[in-house]
Amino acid sequence: MLPPAQRQIVELETVPSKPRRFVFVLLDNFTLLSFAAALDCLRLANRMSGKKLYSWQIVGETGDTVACSTGTEFKLDAALEELHRDDTVVVCGGADVQDASTKKLLNWIRREARKGVAFAGLCTAAHTLAKAGLLDGKRATIHWENQDSFSEEFEDVILTKSVFTIDGNRLTTAGGTSSIDLFLQVIANDHGEELASAVADQQIYSSIRTDQDTQRLSVPTRIGVRHPKLSQVIQQMEANIEEPISPSILAKDVGMSTRQLERLFRRYLNRSPKRYYMELRLQKARNLLMQTDMSVINVALACGFASPSHFSKCYRAHYDTTPYRERGAHAARLSV
Repeated sequence: MLPPAQRQIVELETVPSKPRRFVFVLLDNFTLLSFAAALDCLRLANRMSGKKLYSWQIVGETGDTVACSTGTEFKLDAALEELHRDDTVVVCGGADVQDASTKKLLNWIRREARKGVAFAGLCTAAHTLAKAGLLDGKRATIHWENQDSFSEEFEDVILTKSVFTIDGNRLTTAGGTSSIDLFLQVIANDHGEELASAVADQQIYSSIRTDQDTQRLSVPTRIGVRHPKLSQVIQQMEANIEEPISPSILAKDVGMSTRQLERLFRRYLNRSPKRYYMELRLQKARNLLMQTDMSVINVALACGFASPSHFSKCYRAHYDTTPYRERGAHAARLSV
């Protein structure tokens, strides 16, 4: 599928009369990798074709400068302005996307969307697009760390675990290098697989993913253990946080006794199944406390705790702080 190594320019049979323009909207604390990966795909498409297929503009709410999550500042080309209907807006999110999704930004997104402008959300920016109402009834994805809070807040969005999704003129990625996968697909759709492959070859990106690929590593890779029954049990746990399944039922589902399951967890993970399950539930609870405005009571219920007091007790034992203090400390850090 790749062109010969010595071939530098991919000839295109048809070239649009004007380049397709992408308008990158950088939010405060955006993820640099996601933005840079997308932009470089467009640059390389122009270089490898020998033609200006794509142009871009970098904008933001202030029109001046904006800092990414590493603290590096970028000078913007312009503020939020009127766009053409055939533009594609790429919203680049990152840390604390809820605070970065301001009322001014959301109103601008809604106004431009009414014109029929296409929108993409990189990394956590699916949250911004959903907040603006652009993803209702649409398939979308977001970074795995934000999936719990996203699904709680936006019930009308069909959330996937893919590295990227394309649903009509709504495009979303999970963040990181998934921007490369999405933009290679965009280039392939616009100008063919040969050009997309040439761009990937220039990036030394040999494992191109599709929208059928999931973003997280497999359970065996994540836990560093390749035991099929252990993986099955952990997958069951991860899929049933709100209504936890008892160890006896988990063991029965994989053809083991409860005692055998206990030994399996002790041997490979140095903890009991009950302890491991509790840690998964508390991790989800922490994500919800940090990323949503859900009440502590609702967070407790969403993570399988019957009462706030029990939730608080378990949370404090694991994180050495209470859910209320955790949320307060997080809010204080954001206000600095």
